[in-house]
Amino acid sequence: MDLTLLRTFVTVHRAGSFTRAAALLGLSQPAVTSQIRTLERQLGRPLFLRRARGVTPTTIGDELAHRAAPHLDALVEIAGAGLEEQSGVRTLHVAGPPEFTSARVLPALTPLVTQGLAVRASFLGDVRETLDGLAAGHHDLAVATARPRGGLFAATPLCDEEHVLVAAPRWASRLSPEVLREGAVVLEQLPVVEVHESLPFVSRYWTAVFESKPAAAATVIAPDLRAVRDSAASGAGLAVLPRYLCEEDLARGRLVALLDPPVPPLRTYFLVVRTGTLALPHLARAHEWLLRAAGDW
Repeated sequence: MDLTLLRTFVTVHRAGSFTRAAALLGLSQPAVTSQIRTLERQLGRPLFLRRARGVTPTTIGDELAHRAAPHLDALVEIAGAGLEEQSGVRTLHVAGPPEFTSARVLPALTPLVTQGLAVRASFLGDVRETLDGLAAGHHDLAVATARPRGGLFAATPLCDEEHVLVAAPRWASRLSPEVLREGAVVLEQLPVVEVHESLPFVSRYWTAVFESKPAAAATVIAPDLRAVRDSAASGAGLAVLPRYLCEEDLARGRLVALLDPPVPPLRTYFLVVRTGTLALPHLARAHEWLLRAAGDW
């Protein structure tokens, strides 16, 4: 049986769509459709049921994927190992949000680096871009702020991130407890520092704590939470930040937490890999290592 046809079949099975599989394989959709039809003719059985949105594997399709995918992944592993034997190291390609990847993921992988693992990090703030890169094979492992759907990925909750409403002390001193209980009033009295014009962090916080949407525009936009933190600490305005990223500034008094809600807003990070790739030893070890490290985050 042609391995090219099997590779295309497994990619369609994992992607759940001819269109998406074509993008991952760098082929046209008609080419993918033709290869699947050829394989179906060879087997004498339909492998997929065409739906309005994508495809669903038949029982035979599921059975073939279950048998073929591990062997194809093993071949990829062998090919990759052959290339990496020349340098004597295994390489892990990891992608995720720049701040979290810098502060949490890369330091946690350091013990594996000292044992011979090479790491290549990509900083991506957009979840879609991160998952598309993972699906295309540009990354081995990704940290995402949303659980991906479909069978292409395997996602494991990594940790929860607490969000804190902060500002420099000079701003905090101007706000009474009564004012702080009124979200709209806070935004009327303080400028806002955010990562995007849509106010993603402030909006999430306002929805969770005040059950309303913030009626405000940002004064400072910086597409990196570390820049948002430093701008807020210098007095540029209020910001919503992950606690891990501003904990030291809170302890030193450079920033003040404006509120202490009974249930703080949380965001969950997921550790995501392509389905089946945890059979690769170096990837499985990094995956397990990060999950253990996250217990202390």
